[in-house]
Amino acid sequence: MAQTNSKSKPSFAPQLSVPATYMRGGTSKGTFFKLSDLPERCQVAGKSRDNFLLRVIGSPDPYGKQIDGLGNGSSSTSKIVILSASDRPDHDVNYLFGQVNIAKPMIDWAGNCGNLTAAVGACAINMGLVDADKIINSIDDNANSGICEVRIWQENIGKTIIAHVPVYKDANDKVQVQETGDFELDGVTFPAAEVKIEFIDPVDATSDMFPTGNLVDDFDVTGCGLNADNVKATFISAGIPTIFMKAEDLGFTGTELQGDINSDGELLAKLEKIRATGGVAMGLFKDVSEAQTSQHIPKVAWVGAAQSYTASSGKSVNAGEIDLVVRAMSMGQLHHAMMGTAAVAIAAAATTQATLVNQAAGAGELTEVRFGHPSGTLLVGGKTELVDGRWQAKKVSMSRSARRIMVGEIFVPADAF
Repeated sequence: MAQTNSKSKPSFAPQLSVPATYMRGGTSKGTFFKLSDLPERCQVAGKSRDNFLLRVIGSPDPYGKQIDGLGNGSSSTSKIVILSASDRPDHDVNYLFGQVNIAKPMIDWAGNCGNLTAAVGACAINMGLVDADKIINSIDDNANSGICEVRIWQENIGKTIIAHVPVYKDANDKVQVQETGDFELDGVTFPAAEVKIEFIDPVDATSDMFPTGNLVDDFDVTGCGLNADNVKATFISAGIPTIFMKAEDLGFTGTELQGDINSDGELLAKLEKIRATGGVAMGLFKDVSEAQTSQHIPKVAWVGAAQSYTASSGKSVNAGEIDLVVRAMSMGQLHHAMMGTAAVAIAAAATTQATLVNQAAGAGELTEVRFGHPSGTLLVGGKTELVDGRWQAKKVSMSRSARRIMVGEIFVPADAF
């Protein structure tokens, strides 16, 4: 009679552990990795890396909850960041972002996450990716605190971002990132330390910030389910490619909250058709069918004149406090606040005279605007110039906050990638 081998190879895969940091940045959360900590085959772009990261987040999940991973069933939390020391001159850290699809086995590497950008500088310091002398020299000896200027190379879009990270000396005379404070960011429950972010030259000098060449276009939306076949739109590529439309042309007021949009499947399908059609108009897609494989870009947003409304928290937003209202879609859902990259687009469009965003904000020369979003308000600044007949955004700035939630190891089944 044959005997079984008690030492035969297990029929299951063991789990592998990888160091990771879970952070909030702005109104998003994500899982952060140091590139050198990833399994070797996941340190380069490809199927192994994507499959590993999908398993980390818990995608694809037909239930839409990402229960078996670190995602939370929301585009604002289904995010991955990979950091590495930068060998680019005058830069401290390379920042690669991945937007993980909740229901599909897909990671979109095409754009940046402006919200998680707020966490990159702090995370890079804590991971040891920023020169120690630079961190120490940022301390004001008279105050035992200071601001460390972390220069970030955003790999997805090839742009420089500067994060002004507050630091201090602790009781042991060691420099630490300041994470707690009294800065309040609408869309985030608790106050934290303010992190100022500057997006430097968010549009290439050789690229068109307005890809159609127009500040306002007659946008053909035939078949998209609107009351008209043509509506006005501003197409902009700054921060992230975005289609700005008038709220009234969509049948909206500009004060919508998530419950008004995200529970209406017919309305979501209509907005997705508009996004796909706009992507073709912007030259991002050759055909609307290509939008299915690029859900991160472009974004659809609508604007309206300043008006009073009640934010999702129950807070009253008064028309006199803001310059305009803006709502934006992210990964097929109305965002609960505002994507950081879309805020860059808002700043660039608002400070360029005659765009729909500028008109909604009162028109004229503007250097900053405060806009209302579903969770409250946000102040953004920008500087745009017309150079040789081409509009360029020289700088866009905003304040966010960031905080470590967890530092440790994440476990992934070895056969997942």
